[in-house]
Amino acid sequence: MSGNILIVGAGIAGLGSAMALAREGRQITLLDRDPPPSTDTQTAFEKWERKGVTQLRHSHVFLGCLVSLIRERHPRLHEMLLEAGAREIGFADSLPPQLREAYKAQAADAEMAFLFSRRTTLEHVMRAYVQTLPGVTFETGVRVRSLATERAGEMLKVIGINLETDTSPLHVRTADLVIDAAGRNSILTDDLRSQGATIEEERNPAGILYFTRHYRLKEGQVEPPRDNIPGAGDLGYIKFGVFAADNRHFSITLAVPEIEQQLRLVTVNPATFDAICSRIPGMARWIDPARADPVTRVFGMGNLFNVWRHHVHDGRPQALNFFSVGDAAIRTNPLYGRGCSLSVMHAHILSDILDRTPDAATRAIMFDQESRRQIRPFWDAIVKQDNGAIRRARNEQKQGYKPRLKARLIRSFAEDAIGPATRRHLDVYRAIMKTFHMLEAPTVWLRNPVVMAKVLWTWTTPRSAKAAFYPPKPGPTRTEMLAHLGIAEQQA
Repeated sequence: MSGNILIVGAGIAGLGSAMALAREGRQITLLDRDPPPSTDTQTAFEKWERKGVTQLRHSHVFLGCLVSLIRERHPRLHEMLLEAGAREIGFADSLPPQLREAYKAQAADAEMAFLFSRRTTLEHVMRAYVQTLPGVTFETGVRVRSLATERAGEMLKVIGINLETDTSPLHVRTADLVIDAAGRNSILTDDLRSQGATIEEERNPAGILYFTRHYRLKEGQVEPPRDNIPGAGDLGYIKFGVFAADNRHFSITLAVPEIEQQLRLVTVNPATFDAICSRIPGMARWIDPARADPVTRVFGMGNLFNVWRHHVHDGRPQALNFFSVGDAAIRTNPLYGRGCSLSVMHAHILSDILDRTPDAATRAIMFDQESRRQIRPFWDAIVKQDNGAIRRARNEQKQGYKPRLKARLIRSFAEDAIGPATRRHLDVYRAIMKTFHMLEAPTVWLRNPVVMAKVLWTWTTPRSAKAAFYPPKPGPTRTEMLAHLGIAEQQA
């Protein structure tokens, strides 16, 4: 049993690691350079400075895989989140209108619930919960400089961290285990490389810039109905989504392809951001001045990549007693909302492995294997989607572009088969949502003969016969939007 554990970073991944690892007899210390939050969630949202968390004020959601894990392993946290105003939206509430009247619940539907909240509220509540766990302490104002290591044959063995604070000069803090939960800006992977470790990295561009603005419903106003008007979608030249949150708040995120140079430069302007939303029906009714007020500026985030770091090379761990969790090891495009869920799941995978074996090398190999088995299919699917979206955004700028047959078939399968089938057949919707909530691998539903038969049958049905199962037009064309914004259209 690893008794003394240092966790670098006290964000979602660090808190999730502490939740997963806390046991009687263990001493867990979370090291964070940022100050602790204020005593209430609203002040935290307005004033908490988290320089190490780029995405602090962007849209967040907990998917069904994580909601179910919290309910099962951390029921008190689930209660605390709801008490703080986090919104749980169950499977029945997320159904397309066409499926609601005939809906019959199944036990597994309970696993497909969203939990919506502002990121600051999530961290605030998770932190309060983690502080109640046995043996867990927080230290803030800590600057981690490097890993303390020694040789273990051909491998490095991590024995602690070299750190400093405002009151303590550089010194070594020893530990039985070190967890890197410092996110995408962590320095520890490069530090291991500088000490001779071979840590290979796969890196694939997300191809977007990410913009978020927060709003609050006026007193007496309610959210728009959950109907056929899409609250999220992809127009090719821009992606959009609205995220419910806690305490009458919600946020809207616009993802602009990197290739859209003019559009991405102006979207950070609050007036332009709202002007874009006003032309997208699923966004416009949320930000109607009679319904809601903006409460923040527009927050931007770029340099987004899907990243997978391999800490096992040629079957040999590159560092013993060291594990990277969440964004420090596996990063995905935030557009898909899987970062928080993936991070906490990753921590619990590690916890389960630590409980199974005390051998350091075996732990490292098993963690690598289980991460690839449980998480890699989702990472691969996101990379594939991002590559397709990058191509589509590029083609949007080509005057007179005509897609090839393969591209037309792929788009038709999505728009004329999968889309209508999910609004027409409950078992198709249920199967696809299991993937969305990371409860099943992305390709499982494609191997279900009943589901695929209904999807293919829908595809061959004449469009006029399935007209009721298409959503309204999600938004304007690129040409129309640029004209609305007063941007001269440029062609690739």
